Amino acid sequence: MYDICIIGAGPAGISSAVYAASRGLDTVVLEEKEVGGLLGGVSTVTHYSGIIEGETGASFAERLKKQAESYGIEIRKEKASAVELTGDVKRITTDGGIYEAKAVIIAAGTTPKKLGIPGEAELEGHGVGMNAAKAAKEYEGKDIFVVGGADGAVKEALFLAGYARKLTIIHFEDKLGAIPEFTEKVKKTENIELRLHTRLAALQGDGRVDFLTLRDEHTKESETIRCDGCGVFIYAGSIPNTELYPELEQADGYLVTDDRQMTNIPGVYAAGDICAKQVRQAATAVAEGAVAAINAAAWCRSSE
Repeated sequence: MYDICIIGAGPAGISSAVYAASRGLDTVVLEEKEVGGLLGGVSTVTHYSGIIEGETGASFAERLKKQAESYGIEIRKEKASAVELTGDVKRITTDGGIYEAKAVIIAAGTTPKKLGIPGEAELEGHGVGMNAAKAAKEYEGKDIFVVGGADGAVKEALFLAGYARKLTIIHFEDKLGAIPEFTEKVKKTENIELRLHTRLAALQGDGRVDFLTLRDEHTKESETIRCDGCGVFIYAGSIPNTELYPELEQADGYLVTDDRQMTNIPGVYAAGDICAKQVRQAATAVAEGAVAAINAAAWCRSSE
């Protein structure tokens, strides 16, 4: 029996855990994969206040983990498979057991979207759908394609361009949707080519990517490009991991919370990218995690 059970160990989840533990609450964190969440897999961390020079997703995640451990917080690598959130005692079932708590903070984040195009699933991990920070060296001197035009996609494209012979950004809109800091760097990077108003329509290859089919959004014409053993990194947005929580109020699939980060079920809070909101950044996730934990702590004390 814990005071607070936190689902997810990204920036929001670890922030919640630290604030909960600092208030003397018995806290456990359940994380299916690795501490750091999606942020742990990015090539570089930018804009977050106080980051160290050369901060990577991996280094940021490691510091999150060490901070949690310094507070004696349990982090269990287990996947939540069922939840019972109503009542005074909340129950979380995982592949490792059942956890009971007075309050729950859901910080389960999001999962990257797939394009759902021919060849994507077959070539997963063999030139498609890879972690840029880990796979960049494997494609050094080769052609690399990045699908997406938002901040995250363009930032990873700039990182990958340092390894690529040529890097092509494929984006379905007429201009990139990234902030000026990144778009200006794209203009100054000689080996980056933009393929705007274009979609990746199909992938082909035997154990690796050898051909890409692109479709122009204006003319609807298709073009097949040969790129023997190239790398394709897809950043097509993400979907919230809310499938376990149908009883919680949602908006467009995201969890709805009040200004205390509480959901429509008393004692159940949510924080980070899984929440319905306008801005999804590490800074907002950490702030929401803190707010959720502070209010969850007050909830636990009121139930004693």
